[in-house]
Amino acid sequence: MSGERYAPVLPASDPATIRRAAELLRAGGLVVFPTDTVYGIAASVERPDAVARIYVAKARPLDRAIPVLVSDIAQVTRLTRGVTPSISRLLAAYWPGALTVVLRAADWLPVEVTAGAGTVGLRMPDHPTALAIIAGAGGAVATTSANRSGQADARSASEALAALGHAVDLIVDGGPSPGGVPSTVIAIEDGRVRVLRRGAIDPSALPETLD
Repeated sequence: MSGERYAPVLPASDPATIRRAAELLRAGGLVVFPTDTVYGIAASVERPDAVARIYVAKARPLDRAIPVLVSDIAQVTRLTRGVTPSISRLLAAYWPGALTVVLRAADWLPVEVTAGAGTVGLRMPDHPTALAIIAGAGGAVATTSANRSGQADARSASEALAALGHAVDLIVDGGPSPGGVPSTVIAIEDGRVRVLRRGAIDPSALPETLD
C-alpha cells in the first residue's frame, strides 16, 4: 500500500456521505457502496468515461457488460425497450431484491455499459444506502462487484478497500453486506425465463414462462 493513494472510507450512517457519493457519481467518479448482496463499484450510466474506468479498476474483460442498479422501477422504461406487462409484473414481484433481469437496452445506453450486446441487466437492490445513493445520482448506475475480476466478492468496506481502494474515489461503509451472495441473473427470451447465473434467489422459485 505504500506510496499509493487510497480512497476515503466514510460511514453510510452520515447523510453527508450519501450526498457526497451521489455528487461524485454525477461528476464521473467511481464509488463503492454496500448492497443487499455484496459491495459494488459504481459509475453513472450517463458517464461512459467513468464506466470505462470500472473495466480498468477491475481488470474486467471488455466483452463483459456491466449491470445497472436502479432506485425505482420507473427507470426500466428509460433504460430498456420492449418491456411487456408480464415483464413489469415479474419485476414488481421480485424488486427490490436479488434478481437481475437482462432486457433489451435503450439505444442511448453507452457501449461501455452494454459491451455492444444490445441488452442490459437491471436490478433494484433491497438496501436503503444503495437506493439513496442511486436516487441521488440520477436513478441508475452501472454497478458490478467491488473486486478484481475473478477474485472473491467484497463483503465489507475493508475488503473493497483492499481490492479497489487505489482505483476509486470513495468507499461507503455500511457494515458487512447482509446477503454475501450475488444476485440471480435471468434473461427473458420469447416469453421464457432463462437462468444465466444462480445466486441469492432460488431459480426454482421463478416462473418458467411469462403470460
